[in-house]
Amino acid sequence: MLYCIKISAVLFLQNYCVLLQGVYNIIVDNTGVAAPGLRNTDMTKQEMLQLKMTATRVRMGIIEATHGGKSGHPGGSLSAADVLTYLYFKEMQIDPQNPQDPDRDRFVLSKGHAAPGLYSVLAERGFFPVADLPTLRRSGSYLQGHPNMNTVPGVDMSTGSLGQGVSAAAGMALAAKMKNPDVNVYTLLGDGEIEEGECWEAFMFANHYKLDNLCIMIDVNGLQIDGPTAKVMNSEPLDQKMDAFGFNTIICNGNSLADLEQAFILFDRSHGSGKPTCFLLHTTKGLGVSFMENAVDWHGKAPNDAEYDKAMAELRASYEVMEKEAERING
Repeated sequence: MLYCIKISAVLFLQNYCVLLQGVYNIIVDNTGVAAPGLRNTDMTKQEMLQLKMTATRVRMGIIEATHGGKSGHPGGSLSAADVLTYLYFKEMQIDPQNPQDPDRDRFVLSKGHAAPGLYSVLAERGFFPVADLPTLRRSGSYLQGHPNMNTVPGVDMSTGSLGQGVSAAAGMALAAKMKNPDVNVYTLLGDGEIEEGECWEAFMFANHYKLDNLCIMIDVNGLQIDGPTAKVMNSEPLDQKMDAFGFNTIICNGNSLADLEQAFILFDRSHGSGKPTCFLLHTTKGLGVSFMENAVDWHGKAPNDAEYDKAMAELRASYEVMEKEAERING
């Protein structure tokens, strides 16, 4: 009994420290001016196509990174490529030339093993060279297997231990409410990650403090490292659970940029409601590479040379189709 009490105390202190770290990361920033955001603007057909092309380049970067590093997590990075692209190229107020801008929006990759996806979109956005992606996980590289805020430009929180990222994001959102209510905080979790009890503590925290500047996104791709989430630890009905925790819950196709646009508009319009927002993003794990799609084996392994060639050929073919469509639209 005493042992259980000690363990509970340690876990409480651990979670409390993670929340405080989130608060600290907002308060200590003291330089720069935020770039103007593009929130609540409807995209034209041309803009939508450009975002799709960017998301395809992000997917190429994921394959380049995991092949170059000979390890990593391509499946959950590919499923999240669309929402990451929308965040960094449309939704968030950020400036790659001033990554420590105190008035920037924050993003926390709570499912930190999807670092290849985050690195790829950061590189595409101009935080560091795309050419560095194949150094993933190599000795001496600043692009390690999980995000490190001390070495990677544009990373707002070091993550990897599942559940701690969303806790830090909640702390950041609380600090932003106190210091700069125009700052939004976004965090992406995996549907396997929410088996961690710490996630639900963070959800309660977000509701209790009325963090309507916090957008929690759950990548519901249905697979985790050891099988389907429904069999490993079924978390459904997620929408009812998030509603019960006091969230503004939005269900959408996480691989549809049009659906994501509408979801983010609803989030941006929810400010002042006192309710945090949760997106349940229904996605396809490994999307964009046929042999990786809905295949649990690709949760955490890298493509070999032949698989790399096949994956890149498929992505380049998709990109060429979009290039031709862009030429047609532009006349």
